[in-house]
Amino acid sequence: MRNQPAKVAIITGSGAGIGKACAVRFAHAGINVVVADLSETAMKSTCKIIEDNGGNAIGCQGDVSSEEDCRNVSETALRTWGRIDILVANAGVQIGGGLLEATEADWEKILGVNLKGVAYSCKTVLPSMIENQSGTIVINSSVNALFGSAGMAIYDMSKAGTLGLMRSLAVEHGKHGIRVNAVCPGNTMTDFHINKMAEKGIAVEQLREMTRTYGLLGRAAEPEEIANIMYFLADDESSFITGQAIIADGGFSVT
Repeated sequence: MRNQPAKVAIITGSGAGIGKACAVRFAHAGINVVVADLSETAMKSTCKIIEDNGGNAIGCQGDVSSEEDCRNVSETALRTWGRIDILVANAGVQIGGGLLEATEADWEKILGVNLKGVAYSCKTVLPSMIENQSGTIVINSSVNALFGSAGMAIYDMSKAGTLGLMRSLAVEHGKHGIRVNAVCPGNTMTDFHINKMAEKGIAVEQLREMTRTYGLLGRAAEPEEIANIMYFLADDESSFITGQAIIADGGFSVT
């Protein structure tokens, strides 16, 4: 029996946070990873971590709100490894503020990255997956897509939109052997939140303490915990799951 070639995964926004954790997790499983990120420095850092641990990674700098940049990421994967088996559409931005406060620039930014960026990423990997009659797409949405929160109108809407896209793609491309799912994380200790609180003089230890009342488990998630769920949805072990949004919020949504 011939050895199967290593799978290839594109992970957007993998320079930090959940995306970085996904890149490391997938590479640990022997998957070749395209590390795509807006920040070239962060992208190179993730690649180095993977390579230092014996994995295979190639970096690709770009902005997911640009269809051309997304196409370049897909072409990089195909040029390097000749296939695309997995897409983790993780790249996103968080802009606070209610509907009354949101500016046109806020709308353009958050829809460009959180919604169009996911759509463009999917659009540019689908032709290869359709040709191969197989593939998995995992979209990083948010618990906010299902349960509203004050002062987060445009963010919540953008994340809810990704779930509509996920279901549509799952319905349309199941016949091509392509599975499409989403993860809806709750409060997670990402670099974004850590850095944002650091600007206010709040250390990581203090931030962790502030989350002790969150959900049923009394803490925020670690990026690696969300990455494990995304890996499961991308792996063959979840081969009969498609069109689903998996909530990973430590029980927050049932409190």
